Amino acid sequence: MSHVFHRSSKGTLPVAAKGDGVYILDTNGKRYLDASGGAAVSCLGHSHPKVVQAIKDQVDQLAYAHTGFFTNQALEELSDHLIARAPGDLQYVYMVSGGSEAMEAALKLGRQYFIEKGEPERRHFIARRQSYHGNTLGALAIGGNMWRREQFSPILIDSNYVPPCYAYRDQRPDETPEEYGLRIADELDERIRQLGPETVIGFVAETVVGATAGALAPTEGYLKRIREICDRHGILLILDEVMCGMGRTGTLFACEQDGVAPDIAAIAKGLGGGYQPIGAMLCTGEIYDTIRNGSGFFQHGHTYMGHPTACAAALAVQKVIDEENLLENVRQKGAKLFDALTARFGNHPFVGDIRGRGLFQALEIVADRGTKDPIEPAVQIHAKIKKHAMDLGLMCYPGGGTIDGKRGNHILLAPPFIVEDSHVEEIVGKLDDAMKAAFAEAGLSS
Repeated sequence: MSHVFHRSSKGTLPVAAKGDGVYILDTNGKRYLDASGGAAVSCLGHSHPKVVQAIKDQVDQLAYAHTGFFTNQALEELSDHLIARAPGDLQYVYMVSGGSEAMEAALKLGRQYFIEKGEPERRHFIARRQSYHGNTLGALAIGGNMWRREQFSPILIDSNYVPPCYAYRDQRPDETPEEYGLRIADELDERIRQLGPETVIGFVAETVVGATAGALAPTEGYLKRIREICDRHGILLILDEVMCGMGRTGTLFACEQDGVAPDIAAIAKGLGGGYQPIGAMLCTGEIYDTIRNGSGFFQHGHTYMGHPTACAAALAVQKVIDEENLLENVRQKGAKLFDALTARFGNHPFVGDIRGRGLFQALEIVADRGTKDPIEPAVQIHAKIKKHAMDLGLMCYPGGGTIDGKRGNHILLAPPFIVEDSHVEEIVGKLDDAMKAAFAEAGLSS
């Protein structure tokens, strides 16, 4: 009997025993191709020797030192590495233990920044429907996924929402993708005016939406218009790149491809590649200087922030990405993956959309390609696909409630940056077999 409080109390899980490149082996020796990087985490796979050695070396020297008493070399070097590659005026790094912590820090910093500027009336955040920013109470409150929020809503702070940039569902027949994106972006301007610009702290968005909507990338020009609107009203642009950042879409920061830079950014997952728990919040020099020249103290903190071992692991991961030119591999293999998915599923009766950037791609599952009607939620088709994929030795990241938190399904793929052509073929082939088995189990015939 297990005494672990697992995510689900129903069913049993295989026991992971060993990592081997892009594969995880269980205690029975079965191999699983990690086509989702867990949750878009394992960017270098599971056994990179340079990262393993960096962890051992750091523990030999110093495993932990509380940041209330010390800084440490790994923290300083990792921060320097990130800022040297960060877009815009991002100049300072607040190192934490994961994505939810990074988003909590971003929200609290946004509020304190305006207090220190003498604008305490600023209290509102605006986010997008069908967004996900983490599971701690603050991050959950700003997220726009109704299923995740629903039972906790009485204890969450109030937030405000505008539509996501979801061209597959919401673009009108008479619009180009660019026209659609600008129209949707302008809804932020309208919402700010409704609330009163002087009361708004910032707009929070995933650069490329991950878990809740499946690799939903913005249309061309959308984020530039968002940046203009934030600047016009003097509010912060907070980009959540916890899942889509750190090279996942083909550039280190996903927003580089949109020609924008945030005031505050949150990163995690691919930052440390799963070798250690780590995340970070980055902010501009202007925000940092406002705190430094005011109270001089950010009223926030965690026991394990700036953890030397975690920082050493993340620095090693980021150096490997540079040294092995893996962002180029993300772009090349991402194109191959998209082409392979399109060849296999482009005319599939139950696949409505294939989308994403780099090695961050998804299939939206539908009941009818023509009408885009979703499969009934009770069918749980995404869970069935995951089950059959695991049986076949393939890990994928399924999602339900893609459209509104209740309706719609997608399958997210986020394989390690080290994938080869043969792995792409294996991913698509096994996913096809898993989907066939899942649709047959659900009584859906193609």
